[in-house]
Amino acid sequence: MTEVASVLYGREDVRRRVEELGRTITGDYVGREPVLVTVLTGGAVFLADLIRAVDLPVETHFMAISRYGDAEESFGRVQILLDVEDDLAGRDVVLVEDIVDTGLTSRYMLSVLGARAPASLEICTLLDRSVRRIVPLLPRYVGFDCPDTFVVGYGLDYRERYRNLPDILRVDDLAALRADPDVLAPLLTDAAA
Repeated sequence: MTEVASVLYGREDVRRRVEELGRTITGDYVGREPVLVTVLTGGAVFLADLIRAVDLPVETHFMAISRYGDAEESFGRVQILLDVEDDLAGRDVVLVEDIVDTGLTSRYMLSVLGARAPASLEICTLLDRSVRRIVPLLPRYVGFDCPDTFVVGYGLDYRERYRNLPDILRVDDLAALRADPDVLAPLLTDAAA
């Protein structure tokens, strides 16, 4: 197993960093009620922990998108399947991302949300893989800088598997994972122990 994946950010490091982000957001939005929006499914785990670390009244909303075609990279071309139905005009909106990579999809999401005339619009991302950035994008809140490697766990998946791992794993042998998508499954029972 250790040849296929290794811990990049352990569960305690993730917990501590999410709490720090929550305190920072709390301080930045004192006296306001921010709206936290995430994209399903990856961002749900991070959002759930983040809102518990924000000591303010918050509103949460979910969006769902799909890539056009079967490409692993969407190049920012997405279709909105589930949208925020509430009025965001004049509200402080934080787009909560599990990972910001090329920035193309995040930039698209910012344009969609920005068109609704929020008072402010920021990004909070658990992982920032800025080394792969194609468009200029600077998230205001960043949990961890992520190296240019494939990661799973804590909401991040491979073929819808491993979102429920409490650690964030670096996949060291992507070919092995592609050949056997269940190769990391024993880690799920280890995480429950």
